[in-house]
Amino acid sequence: MSNARATHLSRRGILAAGGALGLGAVLAACGDDDAKSGGSDKETTAAKSGPWTFKDDRGTTAKTDRIPANIVSFIGVAAALHDYGIESKGVFGPTKLKDGKADVQAGDLDISKVTVIGNEWGQFNIEKYAALSPDVLITTMFDSAGTLWYVPEESKKKILAVGAPTVGISVYDVQLPTPLQRMLELAKSLGADTSSATITAAKKRFEDAAARLRAAAKAKPDIKVLVGSASQDIFYVSGSDLSVDLEYFKSLGVNFVEPAASALKASGGWYENLSWENVDKYGADVIMMDNRTSAIQPADITEGTWKKLPAVKAGQVIARNPEPILSYDKCAPLLEDLAKAIESAKKVS
Repeated sequence: MSNARATHLSRRGILAAGGALGLGAVLAACGDDDAKSGGSDKETTAAKSGPWTFKDDRGTTAKTDRIPANIVSFIGVAAALHDYGIESKGVFGPTKLKDGKADVQAGDLDISKVTVIGNEWGQFNIEKYAALSPDVLITTMFDSAGTLWYVPEESKKKILAVGAPTVGISVYDVQLPTPLQRMLELAKSLGADTSSATITAAKKRFEDAAARLRAAAKAKPDIKVLVGSASQDIFYVSGSDLSVDLEYFKSLGVNFVEPAASALKASGGWYENLSWENVDKYGADVIMMDNRTSAIQPADITEGTWKKLPAVKAGQVIARNPEPILSYDKCAPLLEDLAKAIESAKKVS
């Protein structure tokens, strides 16, 4: 869990969801038919059939009378479903940068073709959401309580009142293959051809990448990998537990720098806070850095202590997305990049 997620969790009681004003009128207006509510003009035969059910990772079964056509999802979920040929009409979460370009979490999604109902933490325009006449709302979950990621707690009741069932895919304290399989199952239930040559090839690439990473870690067991995230005042060092990617990489043999349990306690086990003066507390040969737009990127870090780190001086810094897009196509490169970094790394710690 990165600094951004910590900030999000601590701000739950402060941030308010937008768009609640006039919800009743919107609900009344959008209840007539799909043509008026922005329903899909190109629904497939499958999307018109039904009924549809899917049991999510809370144990909750979402039900509709047809396969959902008007899907609203967290941006990372929308990106994953897009890779499987399933499109979302609305998205929430980091989608569009200030320059209008797509956020890294959007993957290959064409953000000009979706309705953005919230681009930042705490933003969720309920009027826009209701106007889409959503069939289902899908997101991930980063805790054991089943909290729907990026769905503001302050307006959750109003969001649920729109009437669409919700689906949560857990990315908490499980290894990457598990949510990958769950997302594939969800895509299949929504009409994806999961036996297609493209998806089969992507899954094979992921499996090959896992084997490569395992081999690299075995060949160089002394290469230490530190996982970090940068903010203006704090450098965050992640533990390898709880995160779907790090838990899996560790199972493949990657030698992670591990903060003590006492240091992780304040964040619920996710990370240790370090001042920039103490950024050299741990020796590392490879550093994986949070590539989300909520974090300062390596090229923009001006702290001299950072620039003096052996791994930084050696150019052994790679990107990491703490919220991986859960498709085999997007996750295979994550393993390949880490494998390559370990294979080519010099021992500098």
